Amino acid sequence: MTTRSGPGDGPSDPELDAIMRERRQLIAIAYRLLGSLAEAEDAAQEAYTRWYGMSPQERESIESPGAWLTTVVSRICLNQLGSARVRREAYVGEWLPEPLPEHARWSAGRAGAIPVDPAEHVTLDESINLAFLVVLESMTPAERVAFILHDVFCHSFAEVAEIVGRTPAACRQLASSARRRIRAQRSPAVPASQRGAIVREFKRAWEAKDIDALIGLLDPDVTATADGGGLAPTFPHPIHGGPQVARAWIEIARRRPGDMVFLERTVNGQPGLVAELDGAIVTVFAFDVADDRIKHIWVVRNPEKLRHWTTR
Repeated sequence: MTTRSGPGDGPSDPELDAIMRERRQLIAIAYRLLGSLAEAEDAAQEAYTRWYGMSPQERESIESPGAWLTTVVSRICLNQLGSARVRREAYVGEWLPEPLPEHARWSAGRAGAIPVDPAEHVTLDESINLAFLVVLESMTPAERVAFILHDVFCHSFAEVAEIVGRTPAACRQLASSARRRIRAQRSPAVPASQRGAIVREFKRAWEAKDIDALIGLLDPDVTATADGGGLAPTFPHPIHGGPQVARAWIEIARRRPGDMVFLERTVNGQPGLVAELDGAIVTVFAFDVADDRIKHIWVVRNPEKLRHWTTR
């Protein structure tokens, strides 16, 4: 095997080419584990730093570099998840996962994946849904790692056990517990075209300041949650109930700058909306739709979470 001392040592390095092809997979895993693209990129970079921190002989002794990198990035994420809970307690307002624009949908599969029971399987597209990521936030770090690696990326429980430092049986229980959380909060499936039509009608009613039409599109128990991170103004606490959310959105429409426009965009693989001001995306709106009604609205205004929207 040809080896080099680092990523910048030659354009025709076959080891480098093979290793860098793993980057998409690593970010795909890390994003689902951390809920932050910026942190996922940092975790992947740290894994590469550790890879190239080894001697050529040490790297040659590793039978599957991809598996090694996956193990390392998963352990990095596991450690970060533990400290993230402490950081989020000091976060200003509500914390939401970082939304992904359509062009940033990393959903690489895993070669040689081990099949799982279809009833347990979660598709890669579904696993970037913001509603799904919000539920993941309720899990313990070990539950989240076991569930994502096994149910989403089809790693065996023996592989998961090596990463989280528990037995395969314990990891099976962790994934089962996580699965119950997902089932308890998962909305019934709604066709994409139907979701898109409902979000489009919401946008029209919102722009028309038609409060009755808005209420008709909202589930009576709808919840709206906003994340400004203390860096952008927004409502500080979740809003509950159709009339309350509708009134809040009418107020948003009244206060918006005259040159701000609302646009239909794909948010984490689902129909969503964005607010654009002076050519930059300043707010992203994600929706959870069930039974022809909007059940949840997530509003992300923290500019640090919109980097991949404003640099398109």
